[in-house]
Amino acid sequence: MTDETAAGAGWGRFIGRPGRSLTRRLIWLASAWIVVALAATGWILTTQYQESAFRRLGDMLSDTIDEVVIATVATPDGVTVAEIRDAPTLRGLSGKYWMVAEVLPDGAVRVLARSPSLAGETLYIAPELPARLQASMGDLLTYNDPGILRPPQRQPLRIAASLKTLPGRTEPVVFMAGIDRSDIEADTREFAAYVWIALLALGVGLVIAVFLQVQIGLRPLFALRNEIANVRKGRAARIEHAYPLEIQPLAEQVNRLLDHNQEVVERQRTHVGNLAHALKTPLSVMLAEAEGKIDPLAEIVRRQTEVMKGQVDHHLRRARAAARAAHGLGERTPVGEVIDEMAVMLERVFQSKDVEIDWRAPDDLAFLGERQDLQEILGNLMENACKWSTRRVRVSAGASGLGQMIAVVEDDGPGLPEDQRAAVLKRGTRLDEDAPGSGLGLSIVDDLTRAYGGRLTLGASDLGGLKAVLELPAAE
Repeated sequence: MTDETAAGAGWGRFIGRPGRSLTRRLIWLASAWIVVALAATGWILTTQYQESAFRRLGDMLSDTIDEVVIATVATPDGVTVAEIRDAPTLRGLSGKYWMVAEVLPDGAVRVLARSPSLAGETLYIAPELPARLQASMGDLLTYNDPGILRPPQRQPLRIAASLKTLPGRTEPVVFMAGIDRSDIEADTREFAAYVWIALLALGVGLVIAVFLQVQIGLRPLFALRNEIANVRKGRAARIEHAYPLEIQPLAEQVNRLLDHNQEVVERQRTHVGNLAHALKTPLSVMLAEAEGKIDPLAEIVRRQTEVMKGQVDHHLRRARAAARAAHGLGERTPVGEVIDEMAVMLERVFQSKDVEIDWRAPDDLAFLGERQDLQEILGNLMENACKWSTRRVRVSAGASGLGQMIAVVEDDGPGLPEDQRAAVLKRGTRLDEDAPGSGLGLSIVDDLTRAYGGRLTLGASDLGGLKAVLELPAAE
């Protein structure tokens, strides 16, 4: 794998990591890079400013050493330094100093002369300084000294040293100069404070700019996401809005997919209708031929033909429901209207029993699917409840959150034993075959409900009969 491929794969994993917001990831990544870049910039600027100030101090100390070298004369007892007319070096502890010393054979350093400003003190000589001076004869070495005085008068110094030879003297001499660096450090801190304040303001501005840019740049994607969600929730059938050139092809492809799904649904409906017509016509002919005859063969034909018609109707319903559930995006069916329609019809059908159907459902509750499927599901449950009720049937529906709805159908009839409740909901089991006289259509309802990803459960109602609880997808 090449470096470019590896980098692309790493970026893809970062932006495509599931369970995280792309906007937050982009803003976090940009903010992290901004913080790192600005921190590095602040450190570099502050360091360069301090180094520049130390170079200026080094130049001043080099000039002081040159003056001392010119004024120094070798003597039999050591050296003599003529008066140097540099006012700061004449005042005690003024902050500017010079010193002349020699390195003894045992490595010790002996002071030969010093500026009046030192007031008897000695410039700090680093332990490794003699060896470094011997290795770089004539070069100027600089370093920091923590101070020559005890607190609170301690002065942090910048010290320069150089090893030079004098006429008339065989052993080289160490010339040193020091200057108080407190002002430089204070200026550096002040500069660093201004730099960090400016960079902080710049960083905040850049993060805000990145946030706005990401929000504005991704706004068309958010709008497309909302339109797709509206299609999925049944609020729209297609993506209608126009989008920027980079995103418009995606919207067009989604619309083509929706069109293709709709075509698939229509073709399946046509095939199902053709199959139903092709099968029902011969079955009707066979049933008509067997009617009116009392011999055993006619009875067998009549009974098996009814069974075959029931099986055809049952499996055709399942096929239609599965096709609509898989491809029927954008379908939205008001639940209250369907319950009211079923209640009015069934109260007329069971008028002889004086059945009363009490129902309630929110006006805005909608089923995410086709109307005829909800009619099939609720119609079978409500018809079963009316058939086995004594007089009263209760239907209630409501949203349960997470895009789901619950419908409950209850009656005051004899109910269904608990062991038979589990049996009638097993896949492939029909209630009218396994437990005659206990209700009709529950296996059909279970199949249609499963086709929509829902669930049917049976229990005991407080009215005394059977309670059927439906969980179905809801349109928001």
